[in-house]
Amino acid sequence: MMLQRSCIVLFSLSLFVPHMGFAMLNKTLLIPHPDPELVAHDVHRRVNASLWRRQAMDTTDQAGSDQCFTGNPIDDCWKCDPNWPNNRQRLADCGIGFGQYALGGKGGRFYFVTDSSDDDVVDPKPGTLRYGVIQVEPLWIVFPSSMMIKLKHELIFNSYKTLDGRGANVHIVGGGCLTLQYVSNIIIHNIHIHHCHPSGNTNIRSSPTHYGLRTESDGDGISIFGSKDIWIDHCSLSRCKDGLIDAVMGSTGITISNNFFSHHNEVMLLGHSDHYEPDSGMQVTIAFNHFGEKLVQRMPRCRRGYIHVVNNDFTQWEMYAIGGSGNPTINSQGNRYTAPTNPFAKEVTKRVETPDGDWKGWNWRSEGDILVNGAFFVASGEGAEMRYEKAYSVDPKSASFIDQITFHCGVLGVGGRNNNLGMWTTTGSEGSGGLDSYNDYTDEMSGTGSTNRLSFSVIVIALMFDMISYLSMLL
Repeated sequence: MMLQRSCIVLFSLSLFVPHMGFAMLNKTLLIPHPDPELVAHDVHRRVNASLWRRQAMDTTDQAGSDQCFTGNPIDDCWKCDPNWPNNRQRLADCGIGFGQYALGGKGGRFYFVTDSSDDDVVDPKPGTLRYGVIQVEPLWIVFPSSMMIKLKHELIFNSYKTLDGRGANVHIVGGGCLTLQYVSNIIIHNIHIHHCHPSGNTNIRSSPTHYGLRTESDGDGISIFGSKDIWIDHCSLSRCKDGLIDAVMGSTGITISNNFFSHHNEVMLLGHSDHYEPDSGMQVTIAFNHFGEKLVQRMPRCRRGYIHVVNNDFTQWEMYAIGGSGNPTINSQGNRYTAPTNPFAKEVTKRVETPDGDWKGWNWRSEGDILVNGAFFVASGEGAEMRYEKAYSVDPKSASFIDQITFHCGVLGVGGRNNNLGMWTTTGSEGSGGLDSYNDYTDEMSGTGSTNRLSFSVIVIALMFDMISYLSMLL
């Protein structure tokens, strides 16, 4: 009865105070899932079902006749529909993990980005991306043509928005870049995000009725701040000033899937600080991603919360792959970890600035992971040497399927890595005449001349400290 009354009160507020920002309500609704293990089991169930379907096709006359069934449950959900361009909003039904409830702009109208400029951050023009993301109503935002959007300042989203870059080659660079602050129900799909740098100390509009002074942003690719029900899928992220994706200040209900990360130092931060209690409810699924070349650390770096890292491909980090402090739960299942050649950087895990006696009880577990080239995962917590009872009630799919599941990670189609979804129309599907000829981008496009790569000397010093710490444990 109490729950019903609470719902009635919130619904009444939405009726009688229609202009109250979603931000104010959202602060009270950052409620984590009561059983995170159940969510992890559901991910495995969906992966197993998709792989079974693919294997069944391979053993029948249908083998090779249809490439849409990949064993990846997200892609199989929408790509097998030959009419997907006319049924784009079905994507909102295909999420998995903690961010599966992100609606994005489902049920709303389509908004077409026809203008790649970002000249006025206080009074953006209709047709620009900035004008679309600040609207109050749910919107499914699409791009009829390929474009590079060079942001003047951070792009502040309102709730219930989808960025759907399928069928176009869309790059977002420049100041900011994407800010999800006190919002919910955001889907970001099939977008290149790179060369983001700090900007701000100016007025920026965040809704049709409000703009205000913003201090300088950190230069994250995507900044998630006090938000929930967020899904980032099939994006390619690289070369930003701070993090590629940061989620802090009690954010929860997040899935980061099918993305391609490369050329960056501090890849992903989850949690504001070791002492920020609301981050204990943070729940994040990191699934089917490829952590590629020239990455250094933080894939992710966790503070508090429950982090499910499942069926990802980690290739040759420079310092470590997964780090944490503040007693987060890290559930690593069915990943492939390929260590670098450096003999002092073989460990997958790192307890950041934490004495050994403090982290021995943390629940960090590795289940079904494949460790390549000398990689090793240091588990901890009660029964770390045994099978974890709850996690093993549904076995994760073997990491031997990693190539199959992650084959199409990153941006799909035009401008993508392996897969051509085609353009909006049948004419011109072989290229847009725009950005397709670019294989990579120079640092000058961000205006900073920096890719946030650690210098060789800094990396060597850090590894020396790790070696000393490791030798001290042996002695």
